[in-house]
Amino acid sequence: MENKKEMRNWLNEFNLTHPLVIAGPCSAETEEQVLKIAHELKDSDVSIFRAGIWKPRTRPGGFEGVGEIGLKWLKKAKEETGLLMGTEVANAAHVKLALEYDIDVLWIGARTTVNPFAVQEIADALAGTKKIVLVKNPVNPDLSLWLGGVERLYNAGIEKLGVIHRGFSTYEKTKYRNIPEWQIAIELQNKFPDLPLIIDPSHITGDRKMILEVTQEALDLNYDGMIIETHIDPDNAWSDAAQQVTPDALKQIFIDLKVRKLDDVSDEFTHKMKKLRANIDVLDATLVELLGKRMKVADEIGHVKKEANVAVLQNNRWNEILGKMILDGEKKGLSEEFVLRLFKAIHQESINHQDKVLNA
Repeated sequence: MENKKEMRNWLNEFNLTHPLVIAGPCSAETEEQVLKIAHELKDSDVSIFRAGIWKPRTRPGGFEGVGEIGLKWLKKAKEETGLLMGTEVANAAHVKLALEYDIDVLWIGARTTVNPFAVQEIADALAGTKKIVLVKNPVNPDLSLWLGGVERLYNAGIEKLGVIHRGFSTYEKTKYRNIPEWQIAIELQNKFPDLPLIIDPSHITGDRKMILEVTQEALDLNYDGMIIETHIDPDNAWSDAAQQVTPDALKQIFIDLKVRKLDDVSDEFTHKMKKLRANIDVLDATLVELLGKRMKVADEIGHVKKEANVAVLQNNRWNEILGKMILDGEKKGLSEEFVLRLFKAIHQESINHQDKVLNA
């Protein structure tokens, strides 16, 4: 698959003066709920109404969606509001029903993207469709798997493609439900700059209070749109209650968001950026040099441990370093999350160096 300007055609056809907005409840619960939310969103920046019809749950016994009857509600909502309709599909049977009810936008969820067989089944069922098809990132941070899903759809002749960044699962406790791993989405952008990229702040945060913050960060990174879960009574939603916002809250988010220019060609801006980037280049080179020196010390430690027949990993020492670096990092304006990730990477590289010395 090659990047092509035509990848943006379906998005450009909306002729929007703002980022694309997909919004609606996590799950379609009742006909009244679907229609009420759709009407609340009709005269806003929302172009596509979303609602989950089939809900994959981690464990059995949870609410798994209303099924086909929900598609009838979406069809009625489309007739009454003129909004396009979107939902998640996880297999060929879902695709068949969604097409029968003329759903406009289909997306493949994170749990399905991890399974190439399931994605291929969906691609075969959608072969040649003119519908918009979006692919959420897989639950694990794997860019190849994410792009592989897109490529399967592309090879099936589906032209209206895009991706949704919904964050990645982690065992670590962070402020996010699913950590963004922004660098993965940025790498995708670099490979396919014309493939529409949409942020899903609802699933990244798991917390309605953080929706604006994460959406703004995505727009600052030139994302093309957002998909935000919206419910008339979020606290009593049948699924993912904590991450849904009311229609009024969503409309306030639209007001508060700042859409940046892609660039500024003025001489003053160019001069300031050139100076600051030169400074960054010097600092980055210094960082690499310091890291190289640190690893040489790690090699020396490896030799000392080898002579004394001592194991590489020293947990007490590691925990002491980590605690100190978190405190020092906070004083320098660095987040705990960043310091943890940085020093875990440095620690792993140090272990690799020492292990190589011990086993030479």
